[in-house]
Amino acid sequence: MEPHAVYELRRYRLHPGGRDRLIDLFDREFVEPQEALGMRLEGEFRDCDDPDAFVWVRSFADMPTRTDALAAFYSGPVWKDHGSRANETMLNSDNVLLVKPVAGTQPFPHNLAREQEAQSTRGVVTVNLCSLAPGTEDRFAAFFIAEALPILEDAGARIDAVFVTERSANAFPRLPVREGETVFIWFEMHEDDDGLSRHREQLNKDVRWTSEVFPRMDSQCWRRIEVSRLTPTSRSLCTL
Repeated sequence: MEPHAVYELRRYRLHPGGRDRLIDLFDREFVEPQEALGMRLEGEFRDCDDPDAFVWVRSFADMPTRTDALAAFYSGPVWKDHGSRANETMLNSDNVLLVKPVAGTQPFPHNLAREQEAQSTRGVVTVNLCSLAPGTEDRFAAFFIAEALPILEDAGARIDAVFVTERSANAFPRLPVREGETVFIWFEMHEDDDGLSRHREQLNKDVRWTSEVFPRMDSQCWRRIEVSRLTPTSRSLCTL
């Protein structure tokens, strides 16, 4: 697949009981029409710790392509026919971060092709969000790649993606994004909750992680690193 340069990390807060209804509608009506317009739906997830949250990632070749694709989809017949039913499940859908891959990395290299989608919910994904001071993301990313990434992988994590803020203006204001923020995000894949627990135990035993690498990362974040524990939906391309 051609590499994409722009990604959205989207987290929807839903009305109680609305998540499975939204996922069913989303997977039946919205996947192929978006991808036909050049978007790629990299992953769809249930939040293990919040039954009323739906998290998903989509990507675009570049910012002008994003603007055109979103305009075509949200002004097109599919959204006209089904958008109101999707919106009925949501309290809000504006918790969106616009990001780009860290230089030299390819997000989600293990993702299945759409025709190979797993129809399963294998794996546990953790999304780790670091809120940083403006202008510090490149230095933070370089440290992560050089020092943190090898330790995380040695402890059993599969790192599927690393992102920093995309600073281009949102040219499709009908879909707001969280502008004015500086973030670094990494995605980890684990076999299951036991695998995640073993990974964390290994990290806690690694003196490099506990005494040097993690404290240095943590000290540069404006708040505690936010960790979401997710499971893929049946049509997610990001899975084991």
